[in-house]
Amino acid sequence: MDILNVSHVAKKFGAKEVLSDVNFAVPEKCIFGLVGRNGAGKTTLMKSILGLLPFDKGKITVCGREVSYKKKTLGDIGYLPDVPEFYGYMTAYEYLSLCGKVAGMSHKEIDIRSEELLELVGLKNEKSHIKGFSRGMKQRLGVAQAIYCKPKLVIFDEPTSALDPVGRKEVLDIISEVGKKSAVIFSTHILKDVERICDRVAFLEQGNIALAGTIEEIKKVGHRSQLEVTLENNDDISRILAAFPESIGKGNKIIFNNTTETYAQTVLEFIVKNKISIIKYEVSEPTLESLFMEVVEK
Repeated sequence: MDILNVSHVAKKFGAKEVLSDVNFAVPEKCIFGLVGRNGAGKTTLMKSILGLLPFDKGKITVCGREVSYKKKTLGDIGYLPDVPEFYGYMTAYEYLSLCGKVAGMSHKEIDIRSEELLELVGLKNEKSHIKGFSRGMKQRLGVAQAIYCKPKLVIFDEPTSALDPVGRKEVLDIISEVGKKSAVIFSTHILKDVERICDRVAFLEQGNIALAGTIEEIKKVGHRSQLEVTLENNDDISRILAAFPESIGKGNKIIFNNTTETYAQTVLEFIVKNKISIIKYEVSEPTLESLFMEVVEK
């Protein structure tokens, strides 16, 4: 079942088209990576999904219910902005309790849910005021706020962008746990984070979904694997370069870009037939970063 469905959505600011016929769906219990450079339309798209910004064409549904501008915020959506704001004089427990009161929960429900989430985000024993929290602690508290009412869809906007490696790992681990119960949109420019936790990903470029699918599907697009052969004898380099002029020589290595399985087998057969001694023969899959750069540079 699809929790979020975005169909033919378009948006203009004056004459500038920010979103153009955007289509994608996010199934339940899926972490969906939304990747795009600054100005690609990510923030506009997320605000449209949240009902905070009107769009010109298309349709957005969450759990089958249509999203529209200025309509009462759907209770099925949780949101963590890129720079969350808190009441600095409160403790983490007090802040989450406030979230529960705003949601109309009973005192007992608030106590149980707040303690449960503080345990999840590693702040259960933190009694200091939020104003003294590190950026990582605030992001973890922000995650707890976003999922407080057990939403079906959670949107995280650049949740790891300003964190150190330890803070990034902590937040990514928490988001992975969230993805076991809710559909997640994970907006980021850190491709390694996408590879680590996302089930599906979409590249947004100039207002369009340029590439989308599972991580495995995207990496197979165009069969863009790379073959690297390290030679024992440098005298053999010229023989391989002559046989495969599209290859690139780097020291005692030969690089073959955009390699298919058949092509890699042809190279190996040539090496065996000509009794060329090698130290290493390695086929590596393309990274999301290399694929994203191809999309951006088109």
